[in-house]
Amino acid sequence: MPPCHARKVKMSKNSAVTIHKNITRPAADIIKQFEVPTGYIADVQGRRGALDCGIKPLFDFPAFVGPAVTVKTVPDDNLVVFAAMGVVQAGDVLVIATDNWTGSAVLGDLVAAMFKNSGIVGVVTDGAVRDLTGLRQVGLPVYARGLSANSSQKNGPGSIGGQISISGVIVCSGDLIVGDSDGIAVLSREKIPQALEGIKAVRERERAIEEHITAGMTMPDWVKAFLESDRVTYIS
Repeated sequence: MPPCHARKVKMSKNSAVTIHKNITRPAADIIKQFEVPTGYIADVQGRRGALDCGIKPLFDFPAFVGPAVTVKTVPDDNLVVFAAMGVVQAGDVLVIATDNWTGSAVLGDLVAAMFKNSGIVGVVTDGAVRDLTGLRQVGLPVYARGLSANSSQKNGPGSIGGQISISGVIVCSGDLIVGDSDGIAVLSREKIPQALEGIKAVRERERAIEEHITAGMTMPDWVKAFLESDRVTYIS
């Protein structure tokens, strides 16, 4: 099967929403091993994989990790977001691409509360949301580009489960989404095996640096070597 259900499908002429039903989620024991800082996820991918800083956590909440369920909608419409209520499973992260539309909210506190009742662990969108006070009370982690009191239309079109681009990062359903106070990092499902080994190395490296800092280190050895190399020109 092409990646992210990229194959062509025959559409009904009346179709407003397309749903790819076969979402492959990583096993729970694998997901648990990625309960790490978002920085670790970026480090094992060549220092990349995080969404841009414009997509922010809207309030404080615990870090989380879960498989993505992707949603693609058009600006000023959230019909497909409601349709996703029939697709998500406990532990999922809903990732909504709106083409960076912030003129109206893609969801509010009541929708978030229903998704929380479904057991999802977070919502990420490149668009806007509303009802911030209510969202805090719901407690479901929400990352968005902004807030808007305007409400979206419910006409479609949209799709669920396919490949999306959000903040310049390609996301497929089943990819791992890690969220913390620094933002959101994405790890594609195909990279999970090598990332598991990479996470171990990052964790050990961080632990060693922390021990050196506690002992009084003021700069890493590689910085000292760089400053003493011919790559630096000193002017008296």
